[in-house]
This record gives sequence, C-alpha cells and structure tokens, in this order.
Amino acid sequence: MNDTATTPPRGDAPLGWLHDNPHIHSVRAAACDLNAQARGKRIPRRFAHKLETEGTRFPYSILNLDIWGEDIEDSPLVFDTGDADGILKPTDRGFVPMPWLDTPTAMLPLWMYHPDGTAFAGDPRHALARVLADYTARGLTPVVATEMEFYLIDDSTRQLRVPKSPVSGKRRPGAETLSMRQLDAFDNFFTQLYDACEAMDIPANTAISEAGIGQFEIDLAHQPDALKAADDAWLFKLALRGLARKHGFAASFMAKPYPDYAGNGMHVHFSVLDRTGANIFDNGTPEGSPLLRHAVAGLLGAAPASTLIFAPHANSYDRLVPGAHAPTGLAWAYENRTSAIRIPSGPNAARRIEHRVSGGDVNPYLLLAVILAAALRGIEDGADAPAPITGNAYDLDLPRIPATWGEAIARFETDGWTRRLLPEGLIQNMILTKRQELRDIETLTEHERMDLYLDTV
Repeated sequence: MNDTATTPPRGDAPLGWLHDNPHIHSVRAAACDLNAQARGKRIPRRFAHKLETEGTRFPYSILNLDIWGEDIEDSPLVFDTGDADGILKPTDRGFVPMPWLDTPTAMLPLWMYHPDGTAFAGDPRHALARVLADYTARGLTPVVATEMEFYLIDDSTRQLRVPKSPVSGKRRPGAETLSMRQLDAFDNFFTQLYDACEAMDIPANTAISEAGIGQFEIDLAHQPDALKAADDAWLFKLALRGLARKHGFAASFMAKPYPDYAGNGMHVHFSVLDRTGANIFDNGTPEGSPLLRHAVAGLLGAAPASTLIFAPHANSYDRLVPGAHAPTGLAWAYENRTSAIRIPSGPNAARRIEHRVSGGDVNPYLLLAVILAAALRGIEDGADAPAPITGNAYDLDLPRIPATWGEAIARFETDGWTRRLLPEGLIQNMILTKRQELRDIETLTEHERMDLYLDTV
C-alpha cells in the first residue's frame, strides 16, 4: 500500500502538495456524477500542476450519465447544446492519495462551473453547497456524521459468498453481529483501510461486524462541514472498493446483495448549531426542542419525494421491505431503530436526529442535500411533527414511502417537495437518467443486475 503521502491540505489552496509529495507518479482529476461515479481523467504528473490553477474541461453531460456510463438519450446536455464543455475546478479538498493503486497516485476532486464562473446546477456537490448556503444565511451550521454499511463478498463465482477467513481459511456460515472474531479475521484488511483513511483525511471511527454474512459498518465521525462529510463518504467508497480488490474480494455498498440478509444502509446523524455554537435541538430535556420536532416534520413530509435519492437503483427496493432492518413506514421515535427517523439517547447537549431510510448505494452529496434541506424547510415552516411512535413500526399502519422504483421516479417528478430541496436542472437530469435506467434494466437477468450493481454503487 502507498502510505507515504502526507495528509492532504484543507482550506483554500491545494497548491504545493505535488511539490511536497515527489513520489506521486500520476494524478486522477475526477468529479462525482449523479450516480456517485467518479468521472475524470488520468494526467501525468508533469502536466498536473495546471489543474490547480486552470482546472480542466469535461462535457456537462459527463455528470449526467446512466449507471452503465451511457449518454442520456433525451438529455438537453448532449446534442441540443452540441455536448458543450463545463469548467471543472478543484474543490477545497485538494489532492488526496489513492492508496489502493500500486503506483503512487493522487486524486484531485473537482466540481463543475459554467464559463462565466457560476455553478453548474447539475453537479451533486453544488446541490449540497446550495443547501448549506441557506443554513449559513440563517446563522446555522449542520454537524453531520454518516454510518457506512457494506459487505465483503467473494464474487469469483456466480454464487455470491462470504470471503474465506484469512485466519482460518473457512467461510463463516451465518451472520456474526458485533463479532470480534469476524473483525479480527480481517484485521490486515481493516488496518490497511484505516491507514488509507488517515492518509486521505477521512475520519473513519468505529468498525463493527453487522447483521449480514460478511457485513460490516464503519462510522465516519461528526463534523461541522457537511461538504467534507459528503466528500469523505464518497472517497471512502472508492478506497474501500479498491482495497478490497487488492485483498482478493469485493466490497459492496449495494443495497441488498443477499435476499435473506439485511441490506446496506447509509444512516445520517445530524444536529444544528447556532451562531453561538449552541445546539438548536437541545432544550435541556431528553425530548429536545420544538425546532427538533419542526425538523422532523420536514423530514417526514419530504420523504416520499426524496425516496429516489434514498433508493436510486432497482436493487434499492429489495432492501425496503418490512421486517428487514430498513424502515418502510414514515414515523419518528426516541431510541427506536424500527422508525425512519430516530432520536438517539445521550447527553442533552448532543441531541441529534438519525435519518435511517437511505441505502448504502446512494450519492452522498444528494443524500445530505435533501436531508438537510428538508430539515431546514421544516424549521422555516414551523411544521408540527406527529406524535412519536412506540413499539415496532412494522406493526403500525403508517404512511409509506414509494414501494417501487417507478413509483419513486414519478413521485420525485410531481411532488412539490422536490423543488424545495433541489435545483430544477438537477431534478430534470435525474428524472431522465432514472427513466432510462428503469427501461434498460428490464432486459437484464438477475445475475446481470447483481453484476452491474455489486462494484458500481
């Protein structure tokens, strides 16, 4: 593993990082498309310095490809505009090493602008930045953490299996929830993963084995920079998948790799600070403030329109079934993991919301954009949340999110909440993309669908 790179810079300038890391051989200049795929270029080191000051150019349509990497047939970004170029500029992340590659390599994350310097609305990172600007204008700062669930999978045959233990050479036959033996068996892999996260400035925190065979979760720590939190989640996925392949197996964030085991989620925890640094969800009681309940109301109200963001792929809906550790009914509760919105216990000053609907196959930028926007709209509206539930949410008659991909696309297109959360250009691109994928996925066998999503999302 290439672990000699220094910690990448934060702030306004990545300038000088390549000079300080002379072992870097080449650079990847990449942006995140609607499906959270890294789209970009490989650039020899000798030419990479221009990226820092001049950026580069991609067609706008590159951020709006389908899951196979094909153009969207009806997209106005393709032939209607001559497949014109946008300007890709470095984000404030700066260069990050790519320790999963054999050759010392760095990535420079980019985001897209128009030639006049305005943000391209179809860029998922700009969608999140737009929401955060609304928070800043109100003197508020979201503090965000993500829980990253994934499976380690031996996909060397048509039948997906848990990888052999590097210690015993055996395949464990069942789930090993919170098993130290399971973590220790893959200790070399996890040590290299944590080293990679440290080199990439990703705040990887606690790791546990989860409820599926070969399933694990790593928490990314709370931070008052939601753009960095989304960057971290996106980069974590790239690093995890790359390192797993070096160890001879796959790492997958696919929502439901195994029909008989729990799916992968990406739960989001957040609180909101005011100008003084006080948590607006805290009123000194375990119940939290009225602003917390307003935020919950916004999240519940926006959930049906947002389901396409929470569950963006055909396989996503295999996870969203009752009794499978994924919420399907719209309710909130205190310390209740069957509810879509959970208020965890803990110190009053740390009162926060956990959003539990989304799968591991999401675009992190779009996910945080719609969650944080919905919470802010709820606060602005002064909306009243329904009473919190108690007991098993699966046994209750609750409002539901869309149950199929087609329903989610239709709701995303027509629900008034969608345009309160995301810019119009991105909405239209997303609708066209998902309609094309829905049409084309019908021609695939179940094995071909599995093969498509396993390494991709």
